This record gives sequence, structure tokens and C-alpha cells, in this order.
Amino acid sequence: MSGKPKIAVYKLSSCAGCQLEFLNLEPVLLDVVGALDISYFVMAKRDNAPGPYDIGFVEGAVTCGEEIAKLKAARRDCKTLVALGSCACFGGLPSIKNWEPQREVEARVYSELWAIHSTKAYGIDQYVPVDAYLRGCPIDKGELVELIKNCLLGAAPAWRFPAVCTECKIKENVCLLIYENKPCMGPVTAAGCGALCPTYGKPCEGCRGPAHDANAPSLARIFGDLGLNAADVTRYFRKYAGTTPAFQEGAEAL
Repeated sequence: MSGKPKIAVYKLSSCAGCQLEFLNLEPVLLDVVGALDISYFVMAKRDNAPGPYDIGFVEGAVTCGEEIAKLKAARRDCKTLVALGSCACFGGLPSIKNWEPQREVEARVYSELWAIHSTKAYGIDQYVPVDAYLRGCPIDKGELVELIKNCLLGAAPAWRFPAVCTECKIKENVCLLIYENKPCMGPVTAAGCGALCPTYGKPCEGCRGPAHDANAPSLARIFGDLGLNAADVTRYFRKYAGTTPAFQEGAEAL
């Protein structure tokens, strides 16, 4: 038997983009594989071993009873459980449906509603305790490697999340909100992505969820001053992390 820590990667309701970031670790992938026993990873391997596991990574929002059961089994089988990406952390894009009647959302997609057993979409900590969170859509590969290193050392990552604006200032980016009047979520969104979108001229959309001490209502009022109506402002705050208290305040500010 291998003495390496055993890991599992699970998928719930998601696009699989965060799982793909494991495979995109080209410079260090062999080092990661050498340090870990990837025991369960359906997307990447054919033969998957049963638990228990040392670390479990769960991608995706919880959107049905079957996934709740799968998640609780993962919590039972994993010593450390990690929310992998915005869907697992906050509900992500699937949670956009939460503010409409479930039956209406289902009827837009399915004709035989009797066979549908979906629920509103939530992050995994709605149902089980979570030990660590990897934010983003998709996750940042550097944070993934850092988390794995910390787990191997038996330490929890000591992350704090200022706003994306801090990373824009470090990169000397032109502020898209102030100088181009673009609705940018950077002032209230957690840093860690290297201000990826603003660096390429695209306003931040808030995929990493709220920064520490985010003043979402203030940013919502600024968006209103830019000419956005209340419905548009609400959609900005509900796109990725609308289930969080901070972004709920922003969504309801106007």
C-alpha cells in the first residue's frame, strides 16, 4: 500500500472547470502526483478506489437530494474536505435560479417535471462542515498548490482576502470603475486571482465572492450612479455569490 496521502475529487452540479485545473498544473503536476495518491477522480482516471481519504475536493453546487447524500458520504470518508471553486463555496452560477420559483425554473428546461428532483442551489457548507475553501471560477492554480502543500504539512492556509482592487494597484492597472465608468465588482470581491479580468480590460464580475469587510451597498449605489437600474445591480451581486450575506446586501441596496 502507498504511504502517500489519499485524495478524492468529487463533482456535483458544475461545469468541471475547477477539476480541470488539477490537470492544468503542467509545471508541477508530476510533483503533485508524486506526493499524493489520487485515489478517486472520475474525470481523470478509470479505476477509482473507495475511501477513506485524507483530502477530499468537492466541485459544484448542491442542487438535488442525490447530491446531498453524495456530499454527506464524502464528508464521512474525508479527513479534510475542501470546497473547490465558487459553486462549491457559494452556489456559484447555479444559484442564480434561487430567486425564482423552482417549478418555473424547471419548466423552462424540462417537459416531464415529474422526473425532476432538483432543489435550490447552495454551496456545500449548507449541508456539511468544510475545512477549506478554494474560491474562483475557475480556482487559481497557485492557491490549489499552496493548499495541497499546507495539507501535506498538516497546517491550515492562513489566507485573508482584501479586495481585487489591491491587486489592480500592484499591477498599476487603470481603474475601470473610476476612469472608464464600467461596473466593476473589484472593490468588494476577494483578491487572489491576480486581478485577472481587469488586467485584460474586463471588469471583475465577483466570481471569488466577497472580500473581507466588503461594503457592497456602497458599490451598488455607485453602480446606480453609473446608470444601472436596480434589477441590473441585483443581477451583478447574485451572479456568483448571491447567497452570501455581504452580496445579498448589495443585491437589495437599490
